[in-house]
Amino acid sequence: MSFSEFRPLNDNSLVEYIRSVPSLFSKLGNKLDNLTIKEVGDGNLNFVYIVVGSAGSLVVKQAPPYVRSVGESWPMTKERAYFEAASLKEHGRWCPDHVPEVYHFDPTMSVIGMRYLEPPHIILRKGLVAGIEYPLLSEHMSEYMANTLFHTSLLYHSTTDHKRAVAEYCGNVGICRLTEQVVFSDPYKVSQYNRWTSPFLDHDAEALREDNALKIEVAELKSKFCERAQALIHGDLHTSSIMVTRESTQVIDSEFAFYGPMGYDVGAFLGNLILAYFAQDGHANASNDRRKYKEWILKTIEETWNLFQKKFIGLWDKNKDGSGEAYLAAIYNNPELHKLIQTKYMEDLLNDTLGFGAAKMIRRIVGVAHVEDFESIADVAKRANCERRALHLAKLLIKERTAFKSISQVVSAIQSTDPSSKVGR
Repeated sequence: MSFSEFRPLNDNSLVEYIRSVPSLFSKLGNKLDNLTIKEVGDGNLNFVYIVVGSAGSLVVKQAPPYVRSVGESWPMTKERAYFEAASLKEHGRWCPDHVPEVYHFDPTMSVIGMRYLEPPHIILRKGLVAGIEYPLLSEHMSEYMANTLFHTSLLYHSTTDHKRAVAEYCGNVGICRLTEQVVFSDPYKVSQYNRWTSPFLDHDAEALREDNALKIEVAELKSKFCERAQALIHGDLHTSSIMVTRESTQVIDSEFAFYGPMGYDVGAFLGNLILAYFAQDGHANASNDRRKYKEWILKTIEETWNLFQKKFIGLWDKNKDGSGEAYLAAIYNNPELHKLIQTKYMEDLLNDTLGFGAAKMIRRIVGVAHVEDFESIADVAKRANCERRALHLAKLLIKERTAFKSISQVVSAIQSTDPSSKVGR
């Protein structure tokens, strides 16, 4: 069977494809007998196959030329697979403990072959819905974000290297336009793809569309997203793009990668933890009120930012005399000035994090693609109540993001927006 032009894979053609690719064939011990193949691509865009044999395993991911969750009526460039493979390799270079290895990339077939994250790895979002604590999550995610964001920024790169890298990822324009539409545009206007828990949130959705002060702030965030090539960001770092056990954290699905604002990645992760927090009341029952678990989520939010900030500044200090050209050592050689710059940089990054994180929260409640955290709450009235609290907080974070000077203030705001919670700190 020829694979010289794009064709969608299925169980049968996938076996022949693996046979034709030595780097994949070898991961199965050069044996194709007794293979188990399972298609698990429950996301919005791609097909994902888990392949397990008697002598090995792997994952094969294929990007069709359309949005999978909608169909061929919503075309999408299949070249996004290139940017996913390239970004996984680059991020894996700087944080190999938390990025799965890429074995193979085929631009013609838009196929990536990579390490299979075997059980008990599960999608983090599912673990959060189930109420599972992950004691190393803040440590691992802060390590991933600090290393990938710092080492792909002008704090580490020369301007020449940085511009070259920015140019490489500019081609991921289709994916970026999708983000611009579903995060920064559709929730604030009438759109055929929008949906929400109706009729309970009808007024709330309308209020978003009529909130002029909010829309002014969202326009500023959209400009930053489109214009600021700060670092190679994952671009979709929500809790379904992370696989976990209690000891392991692995970041996957980086097809949205491009050079953008750092706060978009940090905000996506923290924003989705906040969504998980507000969803917990919908999953509580007589035997488990989820209050202790909500306390753990708040602790994880606070620890993640504080650890990220500490590690990011540590990398900056370590490399302050290196090749990075954002702040030349010959100019910024005064320790007091260096400290002032770092403080300002991290304050701005926190503000961006809050704005982008809140925008991600809003689109998951009134936009095209929702989250299991809320969708799995069977009682629609209870679900809507959880979502409304999250929306209220998200609007506050966007409008007042520059007023927050620490993550502890954000945690306090989360608690104050959740009157049903008696979580203490």
